[in-house]
Amino acid sequence: MTVLETGTDKLLVEAADSVAVVTLNNPAKRNALSSDIRAALPGVLAALRADPDIRVVVVTGAGDKAFASGADISEFGEQRTDPAARAEFDRGMAAISRGWASLDKPVIAMIRGFCMGGGLLTALQADIRIAADDSRFGIPAARLGVGYGLVGVAALMNLVGPAWTAEILFSARQFSAAEALQMGLVNRVVPAAELREQVMILATTIAANAPLTIAAAKTAIREAGRSPDRRDVAGVEAMVEACFRSEDYREGQRAFAEKRPPRFTGR
Repeated sequence: MTVLETGTDKLLVEAADSVAVVTLNNPAKRNALSSDIRAALPGVLAALRADPDIRVVVVTGAGDKAFASGADISEFGEQRTDPAARAEFDRGMAAISRGWASLDKPVIAMIRGFCMGGGLLTALQADIRIAADDSRFGIPAARLGVGYGLVGVAALMNLVGPAWTAEILFSARQFSAAEALQMGLVNRVVPAAELREQVMILATTIAANAPLTIAAAKTAIREAGRSPDRRDVAGVEAMVEACFRSEDYREGQRAFAEKRPPRFTGR
């Protein structure tokens, strides 16, 4: 197990077997996204992107009460009231969004307990979301008088559609794990006691697959979600061609012929 330095004890990163686990570590406030966490995340995500030994990233919350409960409301008076302070807050959130967007490795959100507001937006950055059966989801902005920006609305709508997005935002109510599964907000719901085991099985399975193929697939999924006139078709095609020219492609064929697990290197 390797521990990565983040600059704050509110954000922990451990890596083993090509899987990095990023833990939001603010359990006293249900893992609220404090200013310390927000400041550290862009650098952490950049480091994970640059690390060739990391093939999958799992993001989760400390303890069993919450994945993340959103922004730290106790900081709102200082950071989200004055226009200049709001602009600074928004710049920080934009940097985090860019960090997630640039992470070209699979991301799995391991969700237990409350996943609310900015915490839900964090979970939406993942490619795959697996939730414990005791999870609760929601965006309470309408009960706080907070405006919810277009980036967050678009991310939610792209996943669950406009009707569910409207109910989530207009009602500001909490949704159960079963409802989240029904609307397509999560990939699957598992017993809380099995959550970590099932997530790590999936993560290590993905990590054992061909990295170039995974990266090409992630890029293609992202581009397919854009309007046709904005898709980088040539970029995706170049990544697919790189797969066919790679040593991993030849290794996959050898492993199949020899009836053994492949040993992919990402080259």
